Amino acid sequence: MRHTPLRNTLALLVAGATALVALATPGAQAAKAATPDGYVALGDSYSSGNGANSTNLDFFCNRNTYAYPYLVAQQRPNTALTFVACGGATTTDVNNNQISALTSTTKFVTITIGGNDIGFVNLLTSCWAYNDDAQCQAAADTANGKIANQLGAALDGTYARIKAASPTATVVVLGYPNPLGTNLSCLAADGISTANRTSISSVVTNLESKISNRVAAAGFTYKSAISPFGGHDICASDPWVNGKAWNLGDAYHPSRSGYANGYAPLVRAVIG
Repeated sequence: MRHTPLRNTLALLVAGATALVALATPGAQAAKAATPDGYVALGDSYSSGNGANSTNLDFFCNRNTYAYPYLVAQQRPNTALTFVACGGATTTDVNNNQISALTSTTKFVTITIGGNDIGFVNLLTSCWAYNDDAQCQAAADTANGKIANQLGAALDGTYARIKAASPTATVVVLGYPNPLGTNLSCLAADGISTANRTSISSVVTNLESKISNRVAAAGFTYKSAISPFGGHDICASDPWVNGKAWNLGDAYHPSRSGYANGYAPLVRAVIG
C-alpha cells in the first residue's frame, strides 16, 4: 500500500519524538559530563607551594601549579579546584580567610596547618642562621610549649569549622616532613649541628603527634609526611625538601619533587 504524504509526515514526527525521548533517558543523561567533584585546598605554605620556586598562581600567597593541590586536581578527572591555601597562614587565618571557600556540597578538602601557630619555620631558620646550639634548643623549647599548651585547641577550632561548613566532605589533613636526615654534610645543611637536629626533630615528632591526635578526634583522615619523605632529606641524593635558600620562604619546604612525589600521592591514596 502506498503511504500518503500526510502519513509519511506523521511517521517522521513520531520517529522524531521517539528520538527525543531516548535522549532524555537516564542512559543518555549519564553520557553527559558529570558534576565536577568540588575540591577545596586550605592551609599554609606547605599547601600553597612554597619551596617550588614559583608564584605563578598568586604572588602574595605563593600559590603555584607545582603545589600538591593543583597536581591532584589535574590528575583527577572532572575535579574543580578552589585553591585558597596561603603561605604564612595560621589556624586563625584559615578560620577568617579560607573557610568561606567551603560549601555544603564540597566533596574533598585538604589542609596543612599548625606549623605557623608554633613558629616551625622560624625555628628551622633560627637554628641554622645563628649556628648556636643553645639558641636552637631555646627555640625548640618554645615551639614544644606551644604544641603542648595551645595548638590542640586551635586545631580543634579550625577542624570544627571545616566540618560545619562541609559536613559530608572527605577531609585529608597532611603532616609536615622532617627536613633533616642523619647526613648533615652538605651546603643545604650548613650551620645545622647534630644537637640542632635533635632539637628540631623533637618539635617535628611532637607536632606530628598533636596534629594526628586532633585529626582523629575530628573524624578526618591524617596522612603523615615523615615516612614518605624519608630518605629524601635536604642532604639526600634526591632531596624532596629544600635546605637553605636565598628566599627564606622556600627554605625547608618541599621542592617540586616533594610536592609531586611526596604530598600528591598521599592525597590520591585517600580521594583516588
